[in-house]
Parts: sequence; structure tokens; C-alpha cells
Amino acid sequence: MEFEHGAENQPMDGLPSMRGPSKSATHIARADCPHLSDPEWEALQRLATVIGEAAVATMLRTLSPTEQHGVALGFIVKEQRDAAAATTTMVSSGTTPRVQSLKLHVSNYVGKEGESLLRWLVEVGTAIAARRIFDDPSKVAFAMSCLGGRAGSWAYGRRLTDATCFGTYAEFKEELRQAFGPPKNEFRSRAEFLDLQQGKHDIHAYAQRARYLVSNIVTNPMDEATKVVTFIKGLRNGPVKTYLFRDLNCM
Repeated sequence: MEFEHGAENQPMDGLPSMRGPSKSATHIARADCPHLSDPEWEALQRLATVIGEAAVATMLRTLSPTEQHGVALGFIVKEQRDAAAATTTMVSSGTTPRVQSLKLHVSNYVGKEGESLLRWLVEVGTAIAARRIFDDPSKVAFAMSCLGGRAGSWAYGRRLTDATCFGTYAEFKEELRQAFGPPKNEFRSRAEFLDLQQGKHDIHAYAQRARYLVSNIVTNPMDEATKVVTFIKGLRNGPVKTYLFRDLNCM
């Protein structure tokens, strides 16, 4: 999908945004957003039919990749809630809903370093809801079919040794989290963030790295005060750091 919009969406100073996925102010293509998964990109296409293509294009040019992931996943969750509410309403009114299942693409999770298990679980959950899979054995079977590499070997190896494992989809997800979840990644992200220094990076790159590291810490999130103080402490000595510390002391 390509988003077209006019000069009214240009930045006020006439310069292209440095944060967007494309340097063109009038063209947003799939190739400009490699950080978005296919389900996330498809969700933004659907969002464009609601708020307009120009609005979505502006969002893709101005939001950070992490914020774009959040918007896409938030819209997916909203769609799921709306679908569940509509189904509940139809059932309570005694009518039989005629809902056609959708076969969404799910990327394989292989369990390698740097992969986001949480995002993959969201993708699988969205596909399961779209396909209208309700029973646990079918949910587990579908999720296992989307595994590969180390993760696939682990899951099918468990089934070979214990055919009764993964009795419910919730159990499958919990065991998968224990085997490949983020505690170690979270520990590394927390340690790196606490020692983060701006160094030779510009302020934008430094802020992006800090935001990425914080987004990886979900099990035991940092409080806002720790995040703010750590971010300011890592800035290069100069007017920005001096101003922010003075502003912080006045709060």
C-alpha cells in the first residue's frame, strides 16, 4: 500500500522529518517500513480506511519504530475486542453470526537471539482469533506449526517425549516463555540502559536507543524517575544536560 498526501503534511520548517521511515513526504511504501511485521502493516492498512491514508502516512513519517509497533498492535487489539463484543451481542440476541474466517500470515519464531517472543505471541493470537480457532488442541497445533529452528525442535521434542504436554494453549505459551522468554534479554537491556552513554551519538539516536532498551523491560518495569534520571545522566556534558538537570531539580 502507498499513502499519498499533499504539502499540508510537510514539517513547518520545510525539512523532511528525520524520524519517519521514508525521506519522501509523499510516498510511504511497504519497503519503507521493514521493521513492521506483515500483520502490523496489514493492520495499518485497515487503520487507513478508518482515519484516512494521509493521517497514517503522517504517523509513519513522524513516529519512532517502537511507537509504530504500539499503534499497529493497539489497533489489532481494538479489532479483536470489537469482534468479541459484536459476537457477544449477536449471541445474546439469539441471532447466529455469519463470520468468515481470515487466514492471516504469521512469521515463524525460531528462538534466536534478538527475536521478540511477545510480538510473535501477539501475531499468533491475532491469527487464531481471525481463523476462529476455539479449542485448545487446535490452538496449540496451529501455534506449533508457526515455530522453526530451536523453538520448533524444542516444542516437537517435548511432544515426542510427552504426548500429553501442552494440555492447554495457556500452558503452551507459559512453557514457551520459560524456555525462550525475555528474562535474560531483559537483564541485559536493563544493565545496558543503566550504563547508557550518549558518547558520539546525536541526541536523537541516543533517545532512540534508550527508548528501545526500556521497551524490552516488561516483567519488572523501571519507574519513571529512574528512567528520567538515567537518561539525563548519560547525556554528554553541555547545555542540554545542564538545562534538563536544572529543570529536573525544579520539579
